[in-house]
Amino acid sequence: MKLKSTNIAVVAALLSMVCVQGGASIAKQLFPAIGPIGTTTLRIGLSAILLYLINRPPIFSFNAKQWLYCAIYGLGIAAMNLIFYMAIQRIPLGLGVTIEFIGPLFLAFALSRRWLDVLWASLACVGILLIVPWNSNDIDVIGLLLAFTAGTFWAVYIIIGGKVSKIMDGRHAVSTGMLIATAFIIPFALWDGSIMSLTPELFLKGLGVAIFSSALPFSLDMIALGRLPAKTFSILTSLQPAFGALSGLLFLSENLSLLQWLSVGCVVLASMGTTIFGKKTAVQPQE
Repeated sequence: MKLKSTNIAVVAALLSMVCVQGGASIAKQLFPAIGPIGTTTLRIGLSAILLYLINRPPIFSFNAKQWLYCAIYGLGIAAMNLIFYMAIQRIPLGLGVTIEFIGPLFLAFALSRRWLDVLWASLACVGILLIVPWNSNDIDVIGLLLAFTAGTFWAVYIIIGGKVSKIMDGRHAVSTGMLIATAFIIPFALWDGSIMSLTPELFLKGLGVAIFSSALPFSLDMIALGRLPAKTFSILTSLQPAFGALSGLLFLSENLSLLQWLSVGCVVLASMGTTIFGKKTAVQPQE
């Protein structure tokens, strides 16, 4: 049963990454019209509505601990997405995702207990160092800093997601967290004003972003986080740069250098290693 549960968790995590990077490609196409703040608001707000209607969380029956974890989870979602969209407005999607991955990578280092975990995390670290265009004069430093900050909130999202999935139904946690994230982001949208330029066509694109970047992946993440250790999930998400680079290439015509593609290979290998050896560890007690 543990092997089956691990397989389900890995598939859920992979599907989540496919969805979120495809959605990010659509989101970046909205930036010229409504900017990153408007896009984030549209994404989170529509996702919150969809998830609430589907899951119907019993919000009036939550205890104080559940509300606290949902609040931190929701604030993490809002901050992570808003700052990341501000980053990829300035830098390519694949580069932004890779720099953002520093957050989960540091989390993996902090939670590692076996030398193999350190090996895979180190390989992913090499990949991150390779993808940064160190010799380029065109580096947008603000974009890189924003991506790094988004990664910090990504680590918070992983930790709190794992905790909240243990004390309540994951679907209810995601739905409630998205409602809290919406309440947090709306004042920024009103201050920015770009959301007022919304048209029916932009709304439909925003709905696609909401479904593929939030509603589906956050629900899939809850399935994965409830079945995988935080450190395994953290290193598994090293596939994000690969999906981000491919999405940027296919949908946004954003090309990476050969060295940067090599870095993607490093993080993919790290992800494969932790997944394979994680399965062996999971089934060992059954023997």
